[in-house]
Amino acid sequence: MPPAVRLRGIDKRFGAVHANQSVDLTVRAGTVHGIVGENGAGKSTLMAVLYGFHRADAGQIEIEGQPVTMGNPSQAIALGIGMVHQHFMLVEDFNGLDNVLLGAEPHWQLGRARRQARERLAALMRETGLQVDLDAPVADLPVGERQRLEILKALFRGARTLILDEPTAVLTPQETDTLFAVLRQLRAQGTTVLLITHKLREILALCDHVTVMRGGRVVLDQPIGEVSVDSLAEAMVGRQVRLGRQGSAEAATVSAAAPLLAAEGLRVVDALGVVRLDGVGLALRPGEIVGIAGVSGNGQSELLDVLAGLQAPARGTLTLDDQRFEAGGGRWLDPATARALGLAHVPEDRQRRGLVLPFAALESAVLGYQHLPRYGRGGWLRRRALLEDCAQMMERFDVRPRAPTLRSGSFSGGNQQKLVLAREAAHAPRVLLVGQPTRGVDIGAIEFIHGRLRALREAGGAILLVSSELDEILALADRVLVMNAGRIAGELPIAQCTEAALGRLMGGAAARH
Repeated sequence: MPPAVRLRGIDKRFGAVHANQSVDLTVRAGTVHGIVGENGAGKSTLMAVLYGFHRADAGQIEIEGQPVTMGNPSQAIALGIGMVHQHFMLVEDFNGLDNVLLGAEPHWQLGRARRQARERLAALMRETGLQVDLDAPVADLPVGERQRLEILKALFRGARTLILDEPTAVLTPQETDTLFAVLRQLRAQGTTVLLITHKLREILALCDHVTVMRGGRVVLDQPIGEVSVDSLAEAMVGRQVRLGRQGSAEAATVSAAAPLLAAEGLRVVDALGVVRLDGVGLALRPGEIVGIAGVSGNGQSELLDVLAGLQAPARGTLTLDDQRFEAGGGRWLDPATARALGLAHVPEDRQRRGLVLPFAALESAVLGYQHLPRYGRGGWLRRRALLEDCAQMMERFDVRPRAPTLRSGSFSGGNQQKLVLAREAAHAPRVLLVGQPTRGVDIGAIEFIHGRLRALREAGGAILLVSSELDEILALADRVLVMNAGRIAGELPIAQCTEAALGRLMGGAAARH
């Protein structure tokens, strides 16, 4: 049987950036093939060439043994290539059925096309285990179901080779397990899967073969049985990588000083009347990282929004820099006041809430701080000051490429994250709220971001860290609060934290003493 995909000598440049340099890749049919590398290593560009988003400057593509010229995604789809992007390509106002139909209608009569598509999708769901509510608007679907819909959409179009770009970046552990079960089922049925991910343990758990890229080249290509997490990490960044807790397993010494931020009795009710926060209280003291663990959707996002001044609670109080804010009759904290009082916020969704993607990086690097005298007066920005400060941020936080005038959306996800963190850390905040700091970020960038967060703590700052990655919580936090159903289910010092203990609290069980 010929390989499902064979790339020979693929070369691709974007101006001075040599994204792919004579890349060879062979993917056996009916396997799960992992592709890993740092942000900017060239793996997404390579997949974009395979899917027809970009035309290679040189090289050859073979699909199932036949040479092809890949000109656009429609041609790739016709050749049996499907792609599920990290940021889903769905129309949120459409239901699931119409999203699948869009651009692939089996008949010109819409009613008939919908009936035929529904029958085909029902069969696909039975065969693959990809269960989706086809009649619900996509905006109402949880993230895991949206991803299953994207996979169904590709299979509906006849995909025999499926490219998945960071498929677990926004999934809970339970959703990841469900996805992996589906991918194993697809592999058993003969589908070929190309898996782009930064999570090396997932590569070892799921893949048959792995290819590592660095600097636009392939630096390792081996069966999965011949590699380890350490060897993959070293191949990705070209050196040994240190993750996990640094130094002693004990927490940092936290001062007895008054909290820099304290909240009591926070209650949030959404537009549908669902209670999202129910009496939540916490305190952040100088020189500590407090981790918030929990399955996504248990109030962590709402907590960050309330503390950052993006949302006012129905009840509760907040004290920041000795100023007290009270819900209801009083004025709640707003983002501008929060910044003035030394609070910075790295949001969970860097693309929707941390950056303006069409803006140049130098403009995104001052979002929220553009009113400062250094950056301009009377609505006019001082471009030279923006350029100088953005260049310094890029240097300090290793943002690649060092291109302040490049559009924010043109940076890889990990470099976008570093740009947001650089902006929020640049003004020496006393309190830093961080949501999912390393979601979709490569292992080298994870090490770097963790180091920066520790440095802020050591400088006397207080950090609230919300992360769906228990490994990250255990590596960084001095104490951990676990959220379940909008409440603090328990609090543990880091010395008592294990995955089992945190898992019990995440599931709603009481802490064991």
